[in-house]
Amino acid sequence: MTSLSIIIVNWNSTDYLHLCLDSVYRETKGISVDVIVVDNASHDDSCAELIRTEFPNTLLYRSKENLGFARGSNLGYELSHGDYLLFLNPDTEIHSDVFTRMASELGLNKKNGAVGSRLINSDGSLQSSCIRTYPTILNQLLDSELLRNKFPTSQLWGMRPLFVSNTKPVRVDVISGACLMIKREVFLQVGKFDDKYFMYVEDIDLCHRVTTSGYAIQYINDCEVVHHGGKSSALQGDYFANLHQQEAILQFFSVTRGEWYSFLYRFCLVFSAVLRLILIISLLPFRGTVHKTTSWQFSYRKWACIFRWAIGLEV
Repeated sequence: MTSLSIIIVNWNSTDYLHLCLDSVYRETKGISVDVIVVDNASHDDSCAELIRTEFPNTLLYRSKENLGFARGSNLGYELSHGDYLLFLNPDTEIHSDVFTRMASELGLNKKNGAVGSRLINSDGSLQSSCIRTYPTILNQLLDSELLRNKFPTSQLWGMRPLFVSNTKPVRVDVISGACLMIKREVFLQVGKFDDKYFMYVEDIDLCHRVTTSGYAIQYINDCEVVHHGGKSSALQGDYFANLHQQEAILQFFSVTRGEWYSFLYRFCLVFSAVLRLILIISLLPFRGTVHKTTSWQFSYRKWACIFRWAIGLEV
């Protein structure tokens, strides 16, 4: 029987983690599974108390510092034993035999390296970031909710399989690290997560190395996992998080395409930020409600920060 290790990196998410672990143990009956939680120096002891009292079969590693997702996941791997590894966010919840289905698909072909599922928000709406194409200068500069909603099946985003009724797995570029299953041997072969990334792009980078090593990444459209935190991510509440994302994308470009490409991206980002700031300012008189005013203020601050960062100023 194929064994599965579920690795969860937690940081101040005990309430979500409770739901996650409860669903994990409920939906993995009959599967050989070990569950590892790496706590990234959460602010209190609630995570340890939860696992001690309600999930004693879970292995908990308490880090004294916030290792980030990549280092935390790699540490979880070192503590695991399964033939397959499932990296799972603490703010996810399982309601069906998703793990069995994913593991079955992963084992069908020796060239299948990793597999992901459909992610939905707490309200049942689709989380389009569960699959993506690799970042390019073009798709990053054009990336906006308006364009994604207008042209959801465009090759720019790599989201087409989300909107096609298909029960057969589809090969994709990138699956979300919120729920990513990978063969242990493949994870080790490609060098695990790159711990130079503290947050963001770790999953994109890993998927890129899996693909370039000759393995396929499969997406299963009729397997659903609830990702509670996906709709209200840090990117929507803290504009400084956007800078971390831009820095991670810049690093990915540098590694995969060369320094010239990352420089060109930064150069283009300056002009993109300027154009967006001009548009935001010109539309301010038509902002309307208080909610829209707050949204415009956030957008202005976000792009002002990105502009300052892109030209090398402190933010």
